[in-house]
Amino acid sequence: MNDDKGEGVAIANLIGTDGCNIVGWVYRWSTGGHAVMWDVHGPQPVSETRPDLTAEQKQEIDFDDLKRIGRGEDG
Repeated sequence: MNDDKGEGVAIANLIGTDGCNIVGWVYRWSTGGHAVMWDVHGPQPVSETRPDLTAEQKQEIDFDDLKRIGRGEDG
């Protein structure tokens, strides 16, 4: 993706619960919004982002919910 053409730019990796594997990416769009893109396995629980995101960025991508994916926990 190319920020010069109004597309997103990856700004962080989403790290799985094993603490090693990348399960997705956080993209920043030219509009200032943020979005999550998953790898080919689809949504998985996340333990952290690398590099770390600001509190505002984490709130925008619902980071707390990303940590609970597939665990059946109520928000």
